[in-house]
Amino acid sequence: MKPNKFISQFVLYPASRLYGAGVGVRNMMFKCGIFKQRSFKVPVIVVGNIAVGGTGKTPHAEYIISLMKKHHTVGVLSRGYGRRTRGFRMVDDKSTPRTVGDEPYQMYHKYGSSKVFFAVCEDRVKGIENMLKIHPEISVFVLDDAFQHRYVKPSVAIVLMEYSQPIFNDSLLPYGRLREPADSIERADVVVVTKCPSDAKPLEYRMLKHNLNLFQYQKLFFSKFTYRSPVPLFPDVAKPVDSFNWLDKSDTLLAVCGIGNPRPFIEHLRSFGALVRVKLFSDHHYYKERDYKEIAQRYDELNGNQKFILTTEKDAVRILSTDNFPDKLKPFIYFIPIEVEFEGMPGGDSFDETIEKLIRNASFAVK
Repeated sequence: MKPNKFISQFVLYPASRLYGAGVGVRNMMFKCGIFKQRSFKVPVIVVGNIAVGGTGKTPHAEYIISLMKKHHTVGVLSRGYGRRTRGFRMVDDKSTPRTVGDEPYQMYHKYGSSKVFFAVCEDRVKGIENMLKIHPEISVFVLDDAFQHRYVKPSVAIVLMEYSQPIFNDSLLPYGRLREPADSIERADVVVVTKCPSDAKPLEYRMLKHNLNLFQYQKLFFSKFTYRSPVPLFPDVAKPVDSFNWLDKSDTLLAVCGIGNPRPFIEHLRSFGALVRVKLFSDHHYYKERDYKEIAQRYDELNGNQKFILTTEKDAVRILSTDNFPDKLKPFIYFIPIEVEFEGMPGGDSFDETIEKLIRNASFAVK
């Protein structure tokens, strides 16, 4: 028996059974009311997933923030994964990825305003209470990655599932990727299958709906990423972005990224027609001087008439928060923004209409 197979069957699988038992007991405690959920007079949208990483949670949370701020003052609360601080903190102009986490930092610099406020706190109940004390005008909350944080009772629970890694074919941690059993999706009001390929057929959508076996009241949507034109990290010294229109097999791109699932990003880079080399880092990686030296070395080793470094928006935020990125590479590094597009089952409301309707109903219920 191969060592990895032995570890899977006799270590990881039993560990996942124990983990599942613990999660089951916890969920039962909430269901029976032994663990109490806190409701608020302000509607709370929870965005999360059942599997770990890679579902595209940040761009979907950003989409919801953009939708809500049209008619609401929005409070966005995250745990602040990867930050070097603890407790409650408002996100402001003095914040860095190390003090509030890279995702809240990124979202704040895109949406922070008199209509959208950001904070981080491990304790979501305490976080909401503190935000309402500071900004009582908040009329809706968006809780990022909080589906498992059940001490807050959500008004709308949105669960994301990646198209290529459906939860019904997965197992609990550490044997698989699930944070809790697949049937926990029953707590969701809206399920979004993310990162759908552009050539996905209606039959594939119907099969996913069948396998998810959702309740009639649960709404199902499918989303895909649309990649926009590359944007220079250092526009004052960047080479013209029109150069990307002329890439061919004689040119080379170095993909640098530290995200949960880099595969779609790398596949998109290959569509430029150039040779793609890859340098991967762990999710939420904080770039250090030694990383930049390695990137510079990899760049120098590339062959090609034109050479560029391409990274993700999340990585760009982390890189720009440092001050030691090599000057010689600044003209050649770009990030690629992404946008989310939704598609529903035929005959139903759009994603926007569904969320707005659920929020209206929640606002009426708490008054």
